[in-house]
Amino acid sequence: MKIPTCLAAGLLALTLNPAFAQPAPNPSAMPPSQAGDYIWVKATNSLTKFDLDFPGGTPKDLVKAIEKANGKPLNAIIPDDCANLKIPAVSVKNVTVAQLFDVLTRASTKFGHYLYKSTDGNAAYLDFTDSYGFRTEGIPDENSIWYLYWDKKSTPQQVLSPIICRFYQLGPYLNAGYRVEDVTTAIETSWKMLGDTKPPQISYHKDTKVLIAVGEAYKVDLIGDVLKQLSQGEPKENSAKGQAGKTKTE
Repeated sequence: MKIPTCLAAGLLALTLNPAFAQPAPNPSAMPPSQAGDYIWVKATNSLTKFDLDFPGGTPKDLVKAIEKANGKPLNAIIPDDCANLKIPAVSVKNVTVAQLFDVLTRASTKFGHYLYKSTDGNAAYLDFTDSYGFRTEGIPDENSIWYLYWDKKSTPQQVLSPIICRFYQLGPYLNAGYRVEDVTTAIETSWKMLGDTKPPQISYHKDTKVLIAVGEAYKVDLIGDVLKQLSQGEPKENSAKGQAGKTKTE
């Protein structure tokens, strides 16, 4: 049986119609890996473009610089714990707010690892990721409200040992010929070589010959390591006597 040409064309149209009738994909419903280019390139191209030369500063400084360059106010929320965040210099041309903030987030992301040492003496290397930036809900437009986030939950500053106070009796080391300055210099040198910008505070109590240290536990623990090495070395007074005897013999 032959099907008339007009009827065949009609059936073909009915078969293809559901496919053509499917709605366009909603970028906000897509996974970030699929929606990223669509949102940040196509949907934001209509936003106002501007040039920006930002010398660096706080998030508030950046928002003011953007408003001046863009010629319009920017809806931005900056939490108190992020107010002192240091943002590096930015120099861009012909960009939108959405594009600028997207690149800022990517540029701020840092990966690394650090040595975690707990108070029970166990140590391990742990990975960390640190990033910050401005985010908004949905597809960005001229009236979007941006909020600053600072993802530092896994950085060493928050997961390393707690602040502690410890006491070290220096009497045996002083009796062996070491000076207080000899001990404290060795301790401070170890922190300096580690690149520590916030070392523990140490104070020597002369009457009791006790060294008091306050700081993060894994840093304070280095004091015990230094003292252990001093106890294994030759006392300074014995070394001096040996040198004197050697000189007389010669």
